[in-house]
Amino acid sequence: MIKMKDVYKTYANGVTALNGIDINIDQGEFVYVVGPSGAGKSTFIRLIYREVKPTDGTIVINNTDLSTLKEKRVPFLRRDVGVIFQDFKLLPKLSAYENIAFALEVIEESPRNIRKRVMDVLELVGLKNKARFIPDELSGGEQQRVATARAIVNNPKIVIADEPTGNLDPETSWEIMRVFEEINDKGTTMIMATHSQEIVNTIKKRVIAVEDGLIVRDEQRGDYGYEV
Repeated sequence: MIKMKDVYKTYANGVTALNGIDINIDQGEFVYVVGPSGAGKSTFIRLIYREVKPTDGTIVINNTDLSTLKEKRVPFLRRDVGVIFQDFKLLPKLSAYENIAFALEVIEESPRNIRKRVMDVLELVGLKNKARFIPDELSGGEQQRVATARAIVNNPKIVIADEPTGNLDPETSWEIMRVFEEINDKGTTMIMATHSQEIVNTIKKRVIAVEDGLIVRDEQRGDYGYEV
């Protein structure tokens, strides 16, 4: 599913974000990526959906070798990788329905299938009654639910969540986590970068800890492991 072998990433400014990563993540796993700020978590996440390229090493996603993937094929890779951002990245003038539908329109899905799928995921995230609301009319938690629905609307094999609860209150964070667990229960691989000790220690999943560009800990049903 996801395989990184001897992966390095050094940016143009000379900063080395990853310093020889080896990891395998199987289909259907739920993985937390934890570590101090600046440890390399975001780079690790961004490599999976080809937002950045490794300086060296091999990354294979869904049997696709990213080192040989042509730029024109990147959008096809991303059909299988949904991404949920901390700042939502919703289109401000579009309704919740339209924000989610847009992800299907760009891959030229039929209007009939778009309507059914969008309403299905809105129901999953508990926002069917707010389909016509624009982002400014929604709370932060509701916007995160829309972003989650958009990420899963085309049934990706992998969903990446980069600090998805960082801007949310505790109650809303737990609601979002329940949605993530339901997505994972359907067989989707979930990878979540987080600084939430409470979430990681309560909802036990695999924990990968990154420090100074290296994986220093990889535990099934692990703890957060850092003071907050």
